[in-house]
Amino acid sequence: MTTVTALRHVAFEDMGTLEDLIAARTWKMNYVEAPVADWAAFDPIKPDLLVVLGGPIGAYQENIYPFLKAEIAAIRARLEADKPTLGICLGAQLIARALGANVYPNKEKEVGWGPLLMTAKGQTSPARHLAAEHTFMLHWHGDTFDLPEGATLLAGTEIALHQAFSWGSSTLAFQCHPEVRAGDMEKWFVGHALEISTTYGVNVPSLRADTKRYGAVLEQQGKKCFNEWLDSLKL
Repeated sequence: MTTVTALRHVAFEDMGTLEDLIAARTWKMNYVEAPVADWAAFDPIKPDLLVVLGGPIGAYQENIYPFLKAEIAAIRARLEADKPTLGICLGAQLIARALGANVYPNKEKEVGWGPLLMTAKGQTSPARHLAAEHTFMLHWHGDTFDLPEGATLLAGTEIALHQAFSWGSSTLAFQCHPEVRAGDMEKWFVGHALEISTTYGVNVPSLRADTKRYGAVLEQQGKKCFNEWLDSLKL
C-alpha cells in the first residue's frame, strides 16, 4: 500500500484537500508532529510520499526551535534519495534550506488572498491549475527564500518572487497554500490571531469575506493541481 507521511508543525495547518485526495486513493496516511518527534527514530526515506507542512516559525530559527536542525537533515536525506516530496509554506522554506538556499524575512508580509503568477515553466506544470486566471491563492507568510540551485521556478507574486518551484524528478514546493479548505479557515483566524492583529491592513472580517469569495474555487483548482502531480509520481 502507498504510504504518505506529513510533517506537521501546528495542528490547524494540516493536509487540507490533499488529505481528501489521499483518502480517495485509499493510501495510508499519518502525521508526525515535528516539534516533538523522535527524529533519531524517524526514517525519512520510508514513506512513498513525504509532505512537509506549514507553521508560524522561521526555517532559520534553529537556535529557538532546535528540532528544526534534525528536520532539515531528514528532509535533506529525502531529497538526496530523490523520493517524492511536497512542501507547503514553512515546508517549502525547509526544502529550500535543505537544498542550501537562504531563507530570510521578506520586505513585507503577505497575508490574505491574491493571484499567483505563473512562469513559462509553471504554465506547463500541475501548478498551472493555480494560475491567476483560474483562482486566487491564500498567502500567509512573512519570510521568503532564494531559489535553490537546480530548482525550476513555477510561480511567484509581486511581494514574493519565489512562490512555487520543482526540484529533481519528484519534489514540489509551494510557499502559498493551495491545500487549504475554506471551512477550516476559522481555525486559522484563531491560531494566527496575534499575527493578524499586528499585520497592517489585515483583519478577520476581510479575510473571512475573501475566503467566502475565493475559497471554494481554490479547493477545486488545488485538487486538480495535486491530482495531476500525484498521478505523475506513479506511486
